[in-house]
Amino acid sequence: MNDKSTITRRKFLTGTAAAAGGASFLRGVIPANAQTISPTVTVPLAQPGRDYTPTITPNNVSLPWKIVDGAKVYHLIAEEVKHEFAPGLEAFCWGFNGRVHGPTIEAVEGDRVRIYVTNKLPAATSIHWHGIILPNGMDGISGLTQTPIKPGETFKYEFTLRQHGTHMYHSHHDEMTQMALGLMGLFIIHPRQPKYRVDRDFAFMLSEWRIDVGTMRPNPNEMTDFNVFSMNARIFPGTEPMVAKLGDRVRIRFVNLSAMDHHPMHLHGHTFRVVETDGGQIPESAQQIETTVLVQVGSARTIEFVADNPGDWPVHCHMTHHTMTQMGDKFPNTIGVKSGKLDEKIRSSLLPGYMTMGETGMADMGTMGMPVPRNSLPMMGGPGPFDYIAMGGMFAVIKIRDGITSYEDPGWYRHPEGTVASLAQADELRRDNVEIPADQSPPPTHHDHQHS
Repeated sequence: MNDKSTITRRKFLTGTAAAAGGASFLRGVIPANAQTISPTVTVPLAQPGRDYTPTITPNNVSLPWKIVDGAKVYHLIAEEVKHEFAPGLEAFCWGFNGRVHGPTIEAVEGDRVRIYVTNKLPAATSIHWHGIILPNGMDGISGLTQTPIKPGETFKYEFTLRQHGTHMYHSHHDEMTQMALGLMGLFIIHPRQPKYRVDRDFAFMLSEWRIDVGTMRPNPNEMTDFNVFSMNARIFPGTEPMVAKLGDRVRIRFVNLSAMDHHPMHLHGHTFRVVETDGGQIPESAQQIETTVLVQVGSARTIEFVADNPGDWPVHCHMTHHTMTQMGDKFPNTIGVKSGKLDEKIRSSLLPGYMTMGETGMADMGTMGMPVPRNSLPMMGGPGPFDYIAMGGMFAVIKIRDGITSYEDPGWYRHPEGTVASLAQADELRRDNVEIPADQSPPPTHHDHQHS
């Protein structure tokens, strides 16, 4: 047998095995509501809730679909959207179906999907299905695999889903501009035959923006200096909490389509397994146990854990500047400055109400009550159950509760007696031989300035 015939036979056997495996995978009892994914192969229609746990996209929704001629049909409309990042900060962005980012597309491995994209933007566009294995002509690369979708046109994409996992869709026409304005969304493909089910399945799109103070349009030309860091295009305190019952198996999917920055996403109160990348499932033997997972630009990471520790736990990027907002950008460094009676002199002779800011840090910025420029936010934070939470930006909370009967927001956690850090009492310090150094006259606080 010559080399050519050996290669041909090998290819034939490989193809036959793959076809047999696919037929075995899709074989089963075909109910009346089955969907046909090819002229010869039919698979049962998986039902959300019954066959898989639907994904929850905090601050967003999943895109509706319908079955037509055996395919799941979706419709995306690219358009300008006036979007709120958090109360007090809005911007004119580009999104889909009235949302920034676009609604989450959910489907099941083996589904035939037909996705219509209508362009209501002032510029041409195209949509790339990031990480999804499909025919070349459906890949959505403007100029390379298709002509651009001109304003007013509607294009049709159609392909069969050959994989499962956490993926995304985004513009691939002038993507620096269009992605910076928000033209992206999540694409979640559930396994046809899952090995197990989770109780809660959350998904987040991570992104970053340059929105100058007082303006209402993201700057797509920015390359390094971003000042709004978002989860599903929202920033704390505008991020919806995740809610889980004690003992729930929880999955959190992170997709990063930021322009420049990676995001180390950190979960408090638990360890987790990194179970999936955008390339697919990680074998259990190779899964790492972490409390922080690095989500690189253009990639996805999925984590899973058992919610066995009740409380209100942060989930946030551990890049410290990514948990701040606009007003921290370009702020002068006055740490350690002792202004003395300077404030009083300036208030009496130049600027009534003047106050030197930032000598002891930035945590008080959100509570000072000072006016801020139009359509802008203080540097960080929002109200919490004990005090102001001095974090913002890429920050959310997962609320884990015992005994709840629904997944509605249960409010702030009520801690059992004796489980909250508190002011140490003098008798406790004496008992434990803890000596406090003599007062070293710490720098004056903002409060001291106001009453000097």
